[in-house]
Amino acid sequence: MRYLPVITMEGPKLNKDQKAELVKSFSETASKVTGIPVSAMVVIIRELEGENAGVGGCLLCDLKK
Repeated sequence: MRYLPVITMEGPKLNKDQKAELVKSFSETASKVTGIPVSAMVVIIRELEGENAGVGGCLLCDLKK
């Protein structure tokens, strides 16, 4: 059974160029390390709003203030 490797990144809002660079970089690096072709890599980017994530008991949106 074949499966596609999935790379997931959760982080801040990014523009299209940043997303394209991440997808290319993640895919190429994973391919180099695993020997699996770049064409098989699936990259999922999940953008988080500052009010939907927290660090140290505080929402990220409150830490920016």
